[in-house]
Amino acid sequence: MAEGVKGKVIDVHCHVTPQRFQKAVLDGNDWHGMTIADGELDNLPNRWLPERRIEEMDAINIDVQVVSPTDVFYQYGQDPKVTQTISREVNEEVAEIAREYPDRIMGLGTLPMQDTKRAVEEATHGIRELGLVGFMIDDHVNALTYDHDVFSELWAAIEELGAFILVHQFHPTVVFYRIQDYFLLNSVGNLVDRTLAWAALIYGGVMDRHPNLKICLAHAGGYVPYALDRIDTGWEVWPDSRGKSESKPSTYVDRFYYDTVTFTDRNLRFMLDVLGSENVVFGTDWPAPMQVYDAVERLKGSEVLEENERDDLLWRTAARIFDTGEA
Repeated sequence: MAEGVKGKVIDVHCHVTPQRFQKAVLDGNDWHGMTIADGELDNLPNRWLPERRIEEMDAINIDVQVVSPTDVFYQYGQDPKVTQTISREVNEEVAEIAREYPDRIMGLGTLPMQDTKRAVEEATHGIRELGLVGFMIDDHVNALTYDHDVFSELWAAIEELGAFILVHQFHPTVVFYRIQDYFLLNSVGNLVDRTLAWAALIYGGVMDRHPNLKICLAHAGGYVPYALDRIDTGWEVWPDSRGKSESKPSTYVDRFYYDTVTFTDRNLRFMLDVLGSENVVFGTDWPAPMQVYDAVERLKGSEVLEENERDDLLWRTAARIFDTGEA
């Protein structure tokens, strides 16, 4: 446990590139249509075995990682049968790591989201058979947003299973279609896509129909805290555009979770003022190049946090979500 922290630090936003994929592509083969160009293998920590990962966790004061497959493993554009096979194999490997290191690793899987029936099958298998705690999904499925009825069966299953959902982008984000230079498809696009996913879940009535969903919006909720007032105003001014939502969007803020992957105390403070520390979990985006480095010490030393907020961010909110017995 990190010095000065009252509970286990649980990182909900960190990734893993499965070894079975690596072995295939590094030997010159493809893996279910994926190649060495996938998986971000030029970033060496993506190649690490679990033992080396845990050494790094110790070095940066992380007690538990909730690991999710690198986003390239969504593969929503492939044949659903192939994507289901990828999901099954990836989820099995993530679950194996969690079983081998139960005190240090929890597992999030991936789902063949382009086929709702298959996604429900893999969600059920992942939670009930493999022991995963949830899944990471994109902000959309081949440009189809989550307000569409095609996903209804999946949301019902996710709620029943009690699965934690981490919403995390993959490319192309919506910004890609406007400008492809300057890495804006990521540095801006990630946050735009997150905001659209949040809005779709609200306006589509998903959050009203399924009050027990546990959905976390990665990268500090994108632009949600900054766009909230204008979105509320639009909801109030244009009643015919409220979709299936029962209340204005700001009333749903505490129905979601958000991670701490933001880079300044200024933005962190604003996010907490709008969203509430009880809805924010610790995240790093490890081992991405744009991860939050030395994230535990940063929060421990932040002058903009009250002590109870610091506890929420570092351990208490996640302990409540994952029922560790510490909250």
